[in-house]
Amino acid sequence: MANPMSGRVLVVGSVNVDLVVQTERLPLPGETVLGGTFSRFHGGKGGNQAVASARLGVPVMLVAALGDDAFGGEARAALAREGVGTDVLVTLERTATGVALILVDAKAENQIAVAPGANAGLTAAHVRNALGRLAPHQGDVVIVTHEIPTEAAREALRIGRQGGAWTILNPAPADGLDRSVLSLADVLTPNRGELARLVADDARRSGRPTTGAEDPVKAARTLLETTSEGPGAGKAILVSLGSAGAILVPQTGATIDIKPPKVKAVDGTGAGDALNGALAAALATGFTLDAAARRAVVAATISVTRAGAREGMPTLDELETVLGDGRPKPPAAPASAAPSDDPASDTGGDPTTDHA
Repeated sequence: MANPMSGRVLVVGSVNVDLVVQTERLPLPGETVLGGTFSRFHGGKGGNQAVASARLGVPVMLVAALGDDAFGGEARAALAREGVGTDVLVTLERTATGVALILVDAKAENQIAVAPGANAGLTAAHVRNALGRLAPHQGDVVIVTHEIPTEAAREALRIGRQGGAWTILNPAPADGLDRSVLSLADVLTPNRGELARLVADDARRSGRPTTGAEDPVKAARTLLETTSEGPGAGKAILVSLGSAGAILVPQTGATIDIKPPKVKAVDGTGAGDALNGALAAALATGFTLDAAARRAVVAATISVTRAGAREGMPTLDELETVLGDGRPKPPAAPASAAPSDDPASDTGGDPTTDHA
């Protein structure tokens, strides 16, 4: 149940259906790998992050586009069952709902190909209409994923910033994001590769040499300096580092290194979405940014212990149990989660594995 005292999380992003094959190893180019198991899950970065926030007890609304097909109806119903508000979802006629094809190996590494479908049809006008109805304000969090057109993402961040809400941009994919978009985000949440791409692209546009992109702290500092040249400087960058956790690089102050607990990893498909959704939920609840980032890393780590992008998202009770004594206690798989034949590796969970 949502906490009536918290702000809202308003997610603007994608919704997909995830078609997942689990194999012992990922195929090489041109290779066929047999012996996998097949599962179907609801996904998309926007939908996943909305579910991740809702499970942590905050009111959540999702702004996204669905197709007028069977997958679209199923996706809407699945979101509603999770407590995500669906009133401003857009259904596009004669359009397919987004689909992600995902391969996951025994070490929980993955490969993903996405057919965006209706996600590519979400326009700035759709976002303006939806957020106009929702009226984001101080205490709310507007979190934007980039599996939608850049103009729609920019409009969402602009409206969130204008209303006084926290604005978070998950720059995945990192292509096509310039200072006019990045400067509207209070918090950027790239993984290491996405951060390097953002820094390199910004250097190319400005005619500067690319330096320090391989060092996530230096890269984050560089990006914060360049985005502060635009209106509304970013406050911080939370960089995901895989099994090493994450680092929080604020515009001013010391960098914070956040280590995850160790778990038996099963599927890292939705770990990044768990991190982003938990970060937004914590900020909406009133946690400071550094405390919210720590909660986000733990939530992401718990999420890799179950198969499926959404099935691993922890509830508030599950998250508090782990945070309470510092030891990971991953919950048992729910009935809706498909069993996994993968041998679980006893290593740190990966809160940054790319996801659909």
